Amino acid sequence: MNSNLQHRISTLRQRANDACNRAGRGPDQVQIIAVAKTKPAEAILAVRECGMMEIGENYVQELVEKHRAIGDAVRWHFIGHLQRNKVKYIAPFVRMIHGVDSLRLAEEINRQAAQHGRVIPVLLQVNTSGEESKFGVEPSGALGLAEGMLRLPNIQLQGLMTLAAFLDDPESVRPMFRQLRHTRDQLQQHTGHPLPHLSMGMTNDFEVAIEEGATLVRIGTAIFGEREYAR
Repeated sequence: MNSNLQHRISTLRQRANDACNRAGRGPDQVQIIAVAKTKPAEAILAVRECGMMEIGENYVQELVEKHRAIGDAVRWHFIGHLQRNKVKYIAPFVRMIHGVDSLRLAEEINRQAAQHGRVIPVLLQVNTSGEESKFGVEPSGALGLAEGMLRLPNIQLQGLMTLAAFLDDPESVRPMFRQLRHTRDQLQQHTGHPLPHLSMGMTNDFEVAIEEGATLVRIGTAIFGEREYAR
């Protein structure tokens, strides 16, 4: 087992536990998703040896190739922007799709899931930063999309997801995480449907995200180290 990797993961878990303690939450309420973008299948297997089973990928082709290499040895999360014409490639095996930002995409996931006899867990992506470069519906549009998604039998809406702005000070993005939590609470109240998950927070701001209610944090650099190249 890679001792450096084990140390990074142990440090990460301790930081997550400390954030849970500050928020009065149990450590079991937060799941770390290891974001393996650009990392080889061997790196994923090494992370798995350290006890991390939830793996996040940003690109469909990369996810499919890695699944072909190691199969269901881990649980695969798709966390990037998903195009409708690529849903069919991941529908047979993906554990959760984090970034559903339109009803047309939700309908395609529902159609592909039905073809494979599955119900795929999904998260509704909300743009809490107001940045045009970010995907996701405006908070004011979340209820309408949620209501449409809840009518589709082969997807299961389990919560919300956001990409906060990339700012140096983690405290600067706290309002974005708080807004996602408030939006989730409003959707639960209006629909009566439980939405247990909030996918928010990355290496630079995950502790603030946990303090604001994150249940899924997407961590790449703090686990795998700096990426060797960008895509």
